[in-house]
Amino acid sequence: MEQYNHLAEHVLETIVLSNEERINSLYTDRWIGYQRAITVLNMLTDILNRPRKLRPECLLIVGDSNMGKTTIIHEFAKKYYTKRVDDIDMQLLSLTKPVIPIQAPAKANVKDLYINILEHFFVPFRATDPESKLRNQTVHLLRKYETKMLIIDELHNCLSGSARQQQEVMNTLKTLSNELSLNIIGVGTREAPLILHTDAQYASRFDILDLPLWKLNEDFLRLLLSYVRLLPLKKPSSLASQEIATLLYEVSGGNFGDLNRLLIECAKEAILTNKEEITLGIVKKFTWLKPTEGIRNIRHIKLNGV
Repeated sequence: MEQYNHLAEHVLETIVLSNEERINSLYTDRWIGYQRAITVLNMLTDILNRPRKLRPECLLIVGDSNMGKTTIIHEFAKKYYTKRVDDIDMQLLSLTKPVIPIQAPAKANVKDLYINILEHFFVPFRATDPESKLRNQTVHLLRKYETKMLIIDELHNCLSGSARQQQEVMNTLKTLSNELSLNIIGVGTREAPLILHTDAQYASRFDILDLPLWKLNEDFLRLLLSYVRLLPLKKPSSLASQEIATLLYEVSGGNFGDLNRLLIECAKEAILTNKEEITLGIVKKFTWLKPTEGIRNIRHIKLNGV
């Protein structure tokens, strides 16, 4: 399909579908391996591959909401979530879980933390069991499956608990890390580092990696060119042109999630209007998506007969 040589190879299967099917495909999760994301993946891989230590390295990844933090860690965890290990002597096949990604409890709560970990092992447990029993089961399974890294997304949730509850969660993470030589990776908003203040000694183990908003520079233009290859449009869009790139940046505010949503809506419009490329005029139609002081403007949609 030489006429579609602007598209990535795996997108060619989508480009021949109906308009409705192509539009539906816009809303599926897609991985965009931009340089900043690759850097984070490489850092996590490096930490995972290091030998176990008495003082395991820990990392806190922070950034504004909707900046793609969760997408990055899911891409990493997907690669290392399970690992098959052959035992040549015993001729057995065993399964390890080098990386466990969990969601932080809705508020600082040690018991809920254990439950969120146990749910990844697909073994029976009772949420009504005493905290001590859940802890013993958690430690046993983390050791049995040779888990080396625990990733905790939305770590800032724990700030909603009391100071005592926050400290209990951090003490639990420190104990798990020490006992199992477990690397702890926290992910959250810019408020997340406040949880570290409950234990200054343990906080010293954490490096903080900031994912800032995008700037209107060459990296941003390269990101836009990635979308040209991934959006199932029959014509190449000039997203990196000065006018379109500048407007995309102004509307998204340099926020990755906002940019992604904007480009999806623009691509949908390009398909519906048979333009098959994102033009400056199409982008101008969606300036209502521009966030204002952290809150997105929402246009009022009037339904017929209402």
